[in-house]
Amino acid sequence: MSLTAAAAPLVEARSLSAGHGAMAVVHDLDLSVRAGEVAVLVGPNGAGKSTTLMTLVGALKPLGGEVRVDGVRTTDPLHRRARAGLAFVPEQRSVVMELTTADNLRLARVESAAAVELFPELARLMGRKAGLLSGGEQQMLILARALARNPKVLIADELSLGLAPLVVQRLLDAVRRAAAERGVGVLLVEQHVHLALRIADRVHVMRRGRLTFTGTPADLQAHPTALDDAYFATNLVTPTAGPRS
Repeated sequence: MSLTAAAAPLVEARSLSAGHGAMAVVHDLDLSVRAGEVAVLVGPNGAGKSTTLMTLVGALKPLGGEVRVDGVRTTDPLHRRARAGLAFVPEQRSVVMELTTADNLRLARVESAAAVELFPELARLMGRKAGLLSGGEQQMLILARALARNPKVLIADELSLGLAPLVVQRLLDAVRRAAAERGVGVLLVEQHVHLALRIADRVHVMRRGRLTFTGTPADLQAHPTALDDAYFATNLVTPTAGPRS
């Protein structure tokens, strides 16, 4: 794994403040994702990780600062950023439960063969309704649907939520391959920190709406208290009034 430090960011937050309504839960955040890079955002519940992702993808408007895509400031909503090459996997499983695996892929204009190339396990599940798939199979379907569309950027919130470590490893390996082989820029919020660090180029630790550490996994290993301080300190974000965008 190698950082592409010289490349311009595909997605970037500059002095970003974000939240719901006028209440900021993310403060003065600087974060970027470059082509071929896997960045992992970790921290306790309530730290502001999901709010950060929702703002980067255009589902929330910034309360301050800005989001840039391909170096250009943007206020585009999620669907426009998706058309420009951004794939977003939210925390909630976004499959149509009444449709088959094949129909879910067809709805997203994804060829079944492309999905099976990513996850061969899906081949035998094409005729099965998504609601009858296991949690891991559903997440493979969702991730295959996102990656098979050849995005520039993949942003995923708790990709591994509620899944067994072996399944999590399969998902993360697919993400790493997409970055290494196709140059996809990746930003993950991930609860399986030890597994995520194995594929990460860069790690961001968040506490109370602010980044408290940014560096490589090796940097983090040299400063092990960075994670301890985030997870074992009080983990609730204290909302503050933020400026309207």
